[in-house]
Amino acid sequence: MATGSEIERLIQLLARLPGLGPRSARRAALVLLKKRDVLLEPLAQAMQDAAAAIRPCETCGNLDTVTPCSICTDGRRDPHLLCVVEDVADLWALERAGVFRGRYHVLGGALSALDGVTPERLNVAALLERVKADIEEVILAMNATVEGQTTAHYLMDLLEGEGLKVTRLAHGVPVGGELDYLDEGTLSAAFKARRGL
Repeated sequence: MATGSEIERLIQLLARLPGLGPRSARRAALVLLKKRDVLLEPLAQAMQDAAAAIRPCETCGNLDTVTPCSICTDGRRDPHLLCVVEDVADLWALERAGVFRGRYHVLGGALSALDGVTPERLNVAALLERVKADIEEVILAMNATVEGQTTAHYLMDLLEGEGLKVTRLAHGVPVGGELDYLDEGTLSAAFKARRGL
């Protein structure tokens, strides 16, 4: 394919995005270039504006244009509840669901010996400082992966002596899920977390 270096660079950068491989990146680049006025230029401006204005919240780690972020400064949220998540994407998912009205703490990842992610590389020290200030319950909303569960156990051990309630999200059969389609790990977690009716 004979293209200019600018087009190749655009394709290569698009291919780095999650869910886009080289072929999808080429198609996306072509659409952007064909719709330069209505798509490419506004997207480029929006990305430039976002890069200049958005930064991590100094309190929780969320992304916003102000710090502390709008969630941390929202007076309607329960300041005694703290939900710990691995990543900003997890925080945004919980916000979309509308199931939590407390405050958040973003760790910035999960423990992983293979990837060299140690507690020092995560936002654990700030978490330990935050729980000393009027927090009654810490909810560990880690992903149901080996790394997520390792991180949850590590944090449970750290928070055990702090005199607060530490809970985890339930794991198991999703609403509307059929047993035949679930993996063994999900079924195992569902059996271990079963409760009376």
